[in-house]
Amino acid sequence: MTLLDSLLSALDSLRANMLRTALTTLGIVIGVAAVIAMVAIGVGAERRMQDLIRGLGANVMVVINGTSIGGGARRGAGTRPALTMNDAVALERQVPSIQVAAGAVGGTGQVIYGNTNWFTRIEGVSNGYLESRDWSLASGRGFSGAEERSAGKVAVIGQTVAEKLFEGGDPVGRTVRIMRVPFTVIGTLHAKGQTPWGRDLDDVIFLPLTTAKKRVLGGRAVRGDYLDSITVKARSAELVEQTEEEVTEVLRQRHRIRPDNPDDFIVRNIAQIVEARAESQRTMAFLLASVAGVSLLVGGIGIMNIMLVSVTERTREIGLRMAVGAARRDIMVQFVIEAVALSLIGGLIGIALGAGGTLLAAEVAGWQMVVAPSAIALAVGFSGAVGVFFGWYPALKASRLDPIEALRHE
Repeated sequence: MTLLDSLLSALDSLRANMLRTALTTLGIVIGVAAVIAMVAIGVGAERRMQDLIRGLGANVMVVINGTSIGGGARRGAGTRPALTMNDAVALERQVPSIQVAAGAVGGTGQVIYGNTNWFTRIEGVSNGYLESRDWSLASGRGFSGAEERSAGKVAVIGQTVAEKLFEGGDPVGRTVRIMRVPFTVIGTLHAKGQTPWGRDLDDVIFLPLTTAKKRVLGGRAVRGDYLDSITVKARSAELVEQTEEEVTEVLRQRHRIRPDNPDDFIVRNIAQIVEARAESQRTMAFLLASVAGVSLLVGGIGIMNIMLVSVTERTREIGLRMAVGAARRDIMVQFVIEAVALSLIGGLIGIALGAGGTLLAAEVAGWQMVVAPSAIALAVGFSGAVGVFFGWYPALKASRLDPIEALRHE
């Protein structure tokens, strides 16, 4: 009996019991579809995080003010004004691994253009801030040194603000009012998208640092030379850890902090924050894929069960084949092929359902998912391996039947 004959015989046996074949492959179908979907979610999340890191800056860190204590209660980060513009200048001069260090103060407020208004985040930034965030201009220009020194009433806006206020029109050269102060829009920024924690980076308007402090924002946190944060860009991603240590050392010296006292500032590595969130998503995807793997295992057990039932039902057929000259090897090959065919049929259906469902979910829900060819190859290979593994014992049992006893079987 040739391999082709064994294959055709196996397919005939599967067609003879279509309902049982469909039910047997159901576990494989669900398992493979789930594996495809989980891998697609994992790969999509990984690529999304890589895009975010590139957008936010793999070599960027943010220094913010530390915590304060009032009435015996410890307040949150940023409540203790300690950072100044002189700190930012000193960091840029004293730390060779820093490419740029830019100060910023922030708040929120209403921006009005004509009869349209939008509540957004207002950031006062020093020269170099956009460079530190790798944020390029979509149109217009950035602030000049003269505009920052003279507290010029100019603004650069993010894409979300541009869409909400100007509805597709060109904002450059238009006048908007921020906290009742008129500003001329001199530039718009390319879209950055959202952070992993859901904040819209493009929902922002940038003003020169001196302008924001004197004309728009107020309060103790931005009084005088104080800053909310200093954005530091290292010369390369490989220098981030070294830069973080040097920044901490320089600021402790400038703020005259004793060795046994805590920092009055906090250094946050953006790439580490994003990577930590990505790691949690990868862990969740792995756990879900493990559940899908259990489904494949259950499907394999179902195949073994049905194949054992099939051996019992076809005992006389097996005996007759052996009586007319079929070798034990032929019987074994036939049953293994049946088991593999069951698994592969289920695997192919599962791939179609998994890939189709993934693409549909990505389109409807707006998730970033990637159906990787490696995941499809893995699913096919694994489903075939399940067929071989769980079909081996029933095939071995069938090949070891005694022909005479098999022919006597009722």
